[in-house]
Amino acid sequence: MFTNKDLEYRSIFVINCLEHRNLRVSNGELLLEETIDEEKKTLTKLPFQKILALFVIGHITITTPLIEKCRKNNVALCVMKQNLRPVFFHADSAEANYLLRQRQYAFRKDDISIAKIIMKSKISNQCQLLLNTRMHDEMTKDAISQCKDAIGKMESVDKYETLMGIEGITAKKFFAAYFQAFDWHQRAPRAKCDVLNATLDIGYTVLFNFIEVFARMFGFDPYIGVYHRLWFRRKSLICDLMEPFRCIIDVQTRKGFNLKQFKADDFECRKGEFSLKFEKSGEYYKVFYTALIERKRDVFEYVREYYRCFMQGKPAEYYPIFNYQKA
Repeated sequence: MFTNKDLEYRSIFVINCLEHRNLRVSNGELLLEETIDEEKKTLTKLPFQKILALFVIGHITITTPLIEKCRKNNVALCVMKQNLRPVFFHADSAEANYLLRQRQYAFRKDDISIAKIIMKSKISNQCQLLLNTRMHDEMTKDAISQCKDAIGKMESVDKYETLMGIEGITAKKFFAAYFQAFDWHQRAPRAKCDVLNATLDIGYTVLFNFIEVFARMFGFDPYIGVYHRLWFRRKSLICDLMEPFRCIIDVQTRKGFNLKQFKADDFECRKGEFSLKFEKSGEYYKVFYTALIERKRDVFEYVREYYRCFMQGKPAEYYPIFNYQKA
């Protein structure tokens, strides 16, 4: 099992392969190579003992010795397409944790106690983000009031549908107030109806993959959640665990547009859908991954404490809460 010592001495690396590259093992190190005019050039060397997790985006060649070396050194490996869709995961250090999965499968589907803690953490962070803007317009005041009201109501909520309704109303007001300077219309996941929604989708996808690697490190079945219900091929637990950390992506998105790191010109529209231009993808991924890597300890400790509480069958009030302001 991973410890704080692993987090202190090992790092998370992101390799963006816009062109076809090769990863291989040499003298106990990970080599990233690129072929130019039929000659292989080493771009970087990474000692396996220093790697906690490795995210690879784009076209890459991976060898059997590399996978074996990752297994031996407990290195989590996530290989993704250019659009961030994972095609290969390797994080099997705890995949035999059948006791944990038994508890997941046995968890009562009508029990929303843990789900309420997750939503409370998410909405508390949304409220903090609104307060951090130091804006005093009516829309922001109304959204802050809605967040505080929602947190208060959660104590007495006993129905799943009611909890979903509270989250939906709060999210609607949060997005409208937090992104009001950017001509916000509505949150439309995966619809890519405008540049802002497309950017949020990119950030949330980066977050999703980031969270999944940590969840796999502890042996969770990613498909069994406590708030998001079972759905074909949906990793409901990852959807749950990422909720408190969405605020990190919201902050970076707002900051990115304010600082002109993100611009409408970076996107192209086809048949009503906005997509990021290929040559700009590396810049966006770097912004989001940098923000998450800076918070890797918060993510690790959150997932670890969630794991401990779940394994020990603790009451919901003992489950972790990620507080953006204090992190």
